[in-house]
Amino acid sequence: MRRYRNLLHVVVFIIIVGLTFDMNKNPFTPVESPVIVQTAKTTDSLYEEIKQKAKEYDEPAQNAYIDKVWKKTPGRNGLTVNVEKSYTKMKREDEGFQESLLVFDQITPEVGLKDLPASPIYRGHPEKKMVSFLINVSWGEEYIPNILSILKDNGVKASFFIEGKWAKNNAELVKMIAEQGHLIGNHAYNHPDMAKLSNQNIVDQIVQTNDIIKAITGSTPKWFAPPSGSYNNHVVEVSHHLKMETVLWTVDTIDWKNPSVSVMLNRVNERIHPGATILMHPTEATERGLQQLISSIKEKDYKLNTIEKLVETKR
Repeated sequence: MRRYRNLLHVVVFIIIVGLTFDMNKNPFTPVESPVIVQTAKTTDSLYEEIKQKAKEYDEPAQNAYIDKVWKKTPGRNGLTVNVEKSYTKMKREDEGFQESLLVFDQITPEVGLKDLPASPIYRGHPEKKMVSFLINVSWGEEYIPNILSILKDNGVKASFFIEGKWAKNNAELVKMIAEQGHLIGNHAYNHPDMAKLSNQNIVDQIVQTNDIIKAITGSTPKWFAPPSGSYNNHVVEVSHHLKMETVLWTVDTIDWKNPSVSVMLNRVNERIHPGATILMHPTEATERGLQQLISSIKEKDYKLNTIEKLVETKR
């Protein structure tokens, strides 16, 4: 009886071993511990070199601030080396430490434009190699299709600040501008001197125009350009209260005086700078000179984009 009991124990043991044994896994193959892998990496001379040099390349984030001259000025993201990703990238190349292969993470500033009190915006960050076309529209509809065509051919997005009365009479052109991905801002309803209006009239000019543009495009403008650049604190405060930014410019093409292409180009080239906002209108001069102007700006290694992109903290 004992013999059969011992045999039964052996059979049961064999069954248990069979159930728990993984046929696809070699029990004699060593398993690489994650701890060992991590230790191997952190003792790698390349990894240590990246780690030691990382601080040399770090740049702190810069907060938005109000400049005495240029008023509300956007901040800029900081940079910090991502050691892990940089190591992986350099290890793949297997040529040792290479500065060009460093991978950076961007750090957002603690203070952004939205945290600042009401104040106009004249420019982007003074170290940002980007500029923006601000095209104020209250006439010149005959030039807009060709201007849009030139912008499209060059992959450039601009900011069109549109008068409410003009928008109401030229809804199809407003739609065309929006459909091509340009930013549409508010240029008041009938081109008044905003600095001479009462608070209620300021509100009416901006809100009426917002309503018209929203009815056409489906979106409410977030940016306001006062006609002729005329404003006072009341104008900026009302715009701020309506959750809009007031925008002016740092470079003026003076295209409404119908200058020659060379004169307009020289005017811009002499004044262009990182973060510049370039004032334009839909005029014959702009239509004639826009292609050369874009080429000239790109030759100086500037990017061209909307005011919204210009004031982003992203590098």
